[in-house]
Amino acid sequence: MVKIGSIELCDFPLLLAPMEDVSDPPFRAVCKKNGADLMYTEFISSEGLIRDAAKSIQKLDIFEYERPIGIQLFGSEIKSMREAGIIADNANPDLIDINYGCPVKQVACRGAGAALLQDIPKMVLMTSEIVKIAHRPVTVKTRLGWDDASKNVVDAAERLQDVGISALTVHGRTRAQLYKGEADWTLIGEIKNNPRIKIPIFGNGDVDSPDKAKLMKDRYGVDGIMIGRASIGYPWIFNEIKHFLKTGGYLPTPNITDRVNTCKAHLDFSIKWKSKHAGIVEMRRHYTNYFKGLPNFKDYRLKLVTTYSYDEIITLLNEVENKYSQNEIL
Repeated sequence: MVKIGSIELCDFPLLLAPMEDVSDPPFRAVCKKNGADLMYTEFISSEGLIRDAAKSIQKLDIFEYERPIGIQLFGSEIKSMREAGIIADNANPDLIDINYGCPVKQVACRGAGAALLQDIPKMVLMTSEIVKIAHRPVTVKTRLGWDDASKNVVDAAERLQDVGISALTVHGRTRAQLYKGEADWTLIGEIKNNPRIKIPIFGNGDVDSPDKAKLMKDRYGVDGIMIGRASIGYPWIFNEIKHFLKTGGYLPTPNITDRVNTCKAHLDFSIKWKSKHAGIVEMRRHYTNYFKGLPNFKDYRLKLVTTYSYDEIITLLNEVENKYSQNEIL
């Protein structure tokens, strides 16, 4: 059993990564149904939260069936992050996570996310302030370092543990890499095998199959794995990994009916959570991923991402199911 503070997880938990414009409640619902053990909200701006920005406030929405779930915060100012931490704490998540890993320009170049890897003392102080105000475990997600010349995550891990974090997730790239090249888990393994480290260490980066999950588990000894991009349009990856780790065998890949039904459930929740119009628009980014690999899908995709009619979307999805089930190729 893996414990994050008082939160008890299974022996090798699989975590759904916090992803902007992806890991909202509708997406989390399909991932939870398909085996995600711990999930996070989209990352939330501390400045947006303390200014009551509607988009930031809405990201605090969590549902009982999602538990355990963490709210993830990012920001560049310690005072703002502390205030945002109080707001997040009052939203009653199971844990609060701090984002020191986001590499995108809009975040990192404003001194937040991965930018804090350039100022470990500030990172540690910011973390300490949030630990002090939180009534639940505080965790951190970060990267190896800012660039190849400053891979300082091993030192950062010790110092973050010393100020009270309850778990650490490390993405195996530097900020300079963004999402390019291969993730390097070497330093993640070094942190996990550091005798000073007593908290759970989760690895993240490039795990997109059961085989790769087992390889990272066996090679680096991590306590669990966080999965991000590989789950987009493919929430089945969580149960596929669990089954493989338990039995050494592979679950059947989802057929076209599985994909269509999951897509419909995702759409319905999206509409229920936001509104009919917003839910339909939000789903447009997901169709390509749910039906990746289907030949001659372009015409269907074009219709799905341009219509505002729920009935037309359902009709199109039914057509997709009927057409491709005749010659199952997934």
